[in-house]
Amino acid sequence: MQTVLKGFFSERGAIGLKQLLLVAIAILTVGCTKFFLPSLEANPWQTIALETDSTFSDVAFTSDMDHGWLVGSRSTLFETVDGGKTWEQKALDLGEQRYTFTSVSFVGDEGWVAGLPSVLLHTTDGGQSWAKVPLSAQLPGGPLLVTALGKGTVEMATDVGAIYRTEDSGRNWTALVQSAVGVVRNMTRNEDGRYVAVSSRGNFYSIWEPGQDSWQPHNRDNSKRLQNMGFTTSGNLWLIGRGGQMQFSQPDENPDVPKYESWGDPVRPELGSSWGFLDVGYRTHDEMWVSGGSGTLLMSPDGGETWLKDEPAGDVPSNLYRIKFFGENQGFVLGQRGYLLRYVPEDATV
Repeated sequence: MQTVLKGFFSERGAIGLKQLLLVAIAILTVGCTKFFLPSLEANPWQTIALETDSTFSDVAFTSDMDHGWLVGSRSTLFETVDGGKTWEQKALDLGEQRYTFTSVSFVGDEGWVAGLPSVLLHTTDGGQSWAKVPLSAQLPGGPLLVTALGKGTVEMATDVGAIYRTEDSGRNWTALVQSAVGVVRNMTRNEDGRYVAVSSRGNFYSIWEPGQDSWQPHNRDNSKRLQNMGFTTSGNLWLIGRGGQMQFSQPDENPDVPKYESWGDPVRPELGSSWGFLDVGYRTHDEMWVSGGSGTLLMSPDGGETWLKDEPAGDVPSNLYRIKFFGENQGFVLGQRGYLLRYVPEDATV
């Protein structure tokens, strides 16, 4: 009798184990596309390795979209005349001080480069020559972001949220805000002149709109500290939280919630990824790219509803910090140790 019962329970245990395994396999099958994303059919990015150990911060082009400038740490300045296929490093006589160039912007052949510690460069001939623009020792913070707006006109934002504008090539400046916001992790300017800044610790974010006297602070939507924020092509906000989490603002869905505080549900494009995200770039109105640590590069063709992974980018030995597109057919992902990616359309020759 004991032998019969032992065999019965052994058989029942085996059946139960098989059922559990089948359930587990079913769950993994359903969720695998979320846990590990499917790959893009083709990689549209060309990897470029330049002879520098610098981390790149920004890239911009003159009116001739073949002629551009790439800036970064260690006073790094590279020039391209073929749309970014090749780059040549340029050395400027800036004394013994080494700068981290954080931003570059052009309108036509007039361009500006901002950096830390406090430095602002100006060119009117496409970069053939650069001049240092004198800045007041009383400037709150150091130049973090520059936006060229027209002849002799540029907006300059500092790393504590002071915003200034000049219309005479830097001889006179007008303060656009009456008080700074505090040390920021990063800052983005929308085409309509609005700014969003993330606090240095990622605890909160602040918005400034043209005409306001001061920044308007906002608490983050959940417990995840903020990594970066920016504007969608519709002028709404996106945010990246720690741990590979994203959210998109939905201001029209809840009119009772204050402006800039209505958010959709948190999204984690790839649950199996241990690397955080660092930046978002829109190639078209709907197609968006997300970069991150250890060569992470994801693409969504529908504004964040579904996601694909660019597997070859994972072989790039670099964190991918910044994404910038100049229209649908020209874009760059900026990394560290001299690495960057260049967008190559399917019908283009490398």
